[in-house]
Amino acid sequence: MNPIHTESDAEETTRRKLAPGLYLVGTPIGNLEDITLRALRVLRSVDLIACEDTRQTQKLLNHFAIATPTLSCHQHNERERALELAAAIQAGRRVALVSDAGMPGISDPGAVLVQAALAAGIQVFPIPGANAAISALVACGLSTAQFQFFGFLPEKSGARRTYLESIAHTRQQQTTREMPSPTLIFYEAPHRILDTLRDMQTLWSDALPVVVARELTKIHEEFLRGTVAEVMAQLARMERVRGEITLLISPVRAVPGQDTKRATVIAQVESLQSMDGVSEKDALKQLARETGRSKSELYRELQRERAQKGKSRQQ
Repeated sequence: MNPIHTESDAEETTRRKLAPGLYLVGTPIGNLEDITLRALRVLRSVDLIACEDTRQTQKLLNHFAIATPTLSCHQHNERERALELAAAIQAGRRVALVSDAGMPGISDPGAVLVQAALAAGIQVFPIPGANAAISALVACGLSTAQFQFFGFLPEKSGARRTYLESIAHTRQQQTTREMPSPTLIFYEAPHRILDTLRDMQTLWSDALPVVVARELTKIHEEFLRGTVAEVMAQLARMERVRGEITLLISPVRAVPGQDTKRATVIAQVESLQSMDGVSEKDALKQLARETGRSKSELYRELQRERAQKGKSRQQ
C-alpha cells in the first residue's frame, strides 16, 4: 500500500528542496497576474518573508493563499534587520525579501540586506519579476539601445534642478556623434510631475522628447508621448494627475559648433516665479546662480526678449 501524502507533507518536501539563502522576489507593480510561478513557489517555500510593508505584502499573500510568516524590513530598520536575517540564514533558514511592488533594491529597500548577506558568505538568489522602469522603456517609443535609470528625483525644487543640471552637464560632456544620448528614466510623484517637466524644459528645450507612463499594468495605464511642451499641456488639462509615474526623456544630442535650443530667459524667470513664488528680481538672482551667468547679462537678455516679443505682437 502506498503511503498517503498530505498537502502539508508536499509543502514540507518543497521547503526542504529550497536551499538556505536570501531570495529577492519580484512582485506585481499593479496587475496581480504579473506574479511568476517561481515567485509563488519561493514565497510558499521560504521560512520567512521580509517585507517593505507587511500590511501591503499580506494582501498579496492572502490573494494567493500563502501563509508564510512575514517580518518588516524597510528603509528605517534595514541595517538592524540585515544582521538579524543574515544570522537566521546562516542557521539554515530560507528568507525571501519583497518590496511593496517590483524588484527589491530598485528605488526600494534591499541593497543593505544584500550587501550584509554577501559579506556573511550567504547565497543571494534573484527571482525576476515586474519592474516599472523596464516596462515603461520597452513601450515608450524612445531608444532602448542605451538607457540610464536615476530613480526618484529630489523632492525640493532647488535640489531637483541642481540634480538635473548635473545630469545635463554630464550628458553634454559624454555625448558624441558616435555615441548618441541614452534614454533617461526617472520615477516621479504625480503632484511634482509638472514642476519636473518645467525644469527639464528649461535645461534642455521645448522640443525635448518626453514620455510619461502612468499606472503601469493597471486598468488606467496610460502613456503620454510628445515634446516636453506637448506633454505638459496634456497633463495640465487633467483635473488631477494620479498614479505612480515613470518619466522617460531622450536628450537632444549636442552637435559640435552648434548651440542647442534652450528655453528663453522669460520662460525660465516665469517658471521660477510660478513654482517658488519669488519676485522677478529674486528669480533672476536664482537663475544667475544656476546658470553661472551674471544677473545683469540675464536682465539685458530678458529685456531684449520682451522687446522682440512686443514687436512680434504688433506685426
